[in-house]
Amino acid sequence: MVVKKSTRKAAKRKVATVAKRRAPAIQKKLTKTEILSEIATNTSLSKKEVSAVFDELAVLIERHIKKRAVGEFTLPGLLKVKAVSRPARPARKNVPNPFRPGELMDIPRKPASTRVKVLPLKKLKEFAL
Repeated sequence: MVVKKSTRKAAKRKVATVAKRRAPAIQKKLTKTEILSEIATNTSLSKKEVSAVFDELAVLIERHIKKRAVGEFTLPGLLKVKAVSRPARPARKNVPNPFRPGELMDIPRKPASTRVKVLPLKKLKEFAL
């Protein structure tokens, strides 16, 4: 099997960029502008372009999560955002009070709701190790 030289060079560049990205841990929480400027300096994009990418990502997530949509968005390798619908809970009367034994209480009904869950994927879990 013959391997082209361009493939070897691309593989070497890829290894070099991965090795270069292994930077020390950040000790303080970054603000939004600090995050934008950090990404802008590490890529060939301007702050406005990076901000536009984040804004478009937010719109894309919204379009996936809103009502009558697919209800799930995956940022490959990092995280999955899911819309989880909770069913309505009926009212209950004369339920034992867990805080005052021997006393009864009434629990009001709860309407159905939709919650958003963010699940970490493999790469994100590996970052924490």
